[in-house]
Amino acid sequence: MEWRLVLPGRPQLTLHDTRWDNGERDLVLHQPSVVPEMPALLANLHGRRRAGIEAVPAGRGRLRLMAWTVIPRTGSDRAGFQKSLTTAQLAAQCGLPLLRTLTSRPGVTLEPAFDREDLPLVDLEHPQDVKPLQHALYFPVDDDETPVMAYVITRVMPTLRAVGWLPPSPAF
Repeated sequence: MEWRLVLPGRPQLTLHDTRWDNGERDLVLHQPSVVPEMPALLANLHGRRRAGIEAVPAGRGRLRLMAWTVIPRTGSDRAGFQKSLTTAQLAAQCGLPLLRTLTSRPGVTLEPAFDREDLPLVDLEHPQDVKPLQHALYFPVDDDETPVMAYVITRVMPTLRAVGWLPPSPAF
């Protein structure tokens, strides 16, 4: 399945939601045969920083996408990534209003990726800034839009902001 991200006055970006024969599924920014003119940092995101979508063990009809972020590097044409963040750091990098909108969708939650007693709760009303953890977005199996929105918010938008194609993330 293909999704298109359209920004006025900019080249269209295409996201591929691929469902493999072996049951795996992932999202990635599709690399066209001819990449339109764009900053190298954004062009180099094509085909990289995939988001795997996986079934939750005993999740009863739920899937998850790891909510790590792409981090544009100063002075580099390639973006890095950050997997362990405090909830406040995740909110700062992605935009707290966007994360709240995402988790307000039916059946969608943002939680620690792993079930461990020492991990803090993920609370977008009061994002903690003490303990880094790996976050995951959980959503219903029949929800095709949420993982695409999450991919754009966590992987694509930080790069679009870094290259000046979007305004900075609003403070919270």
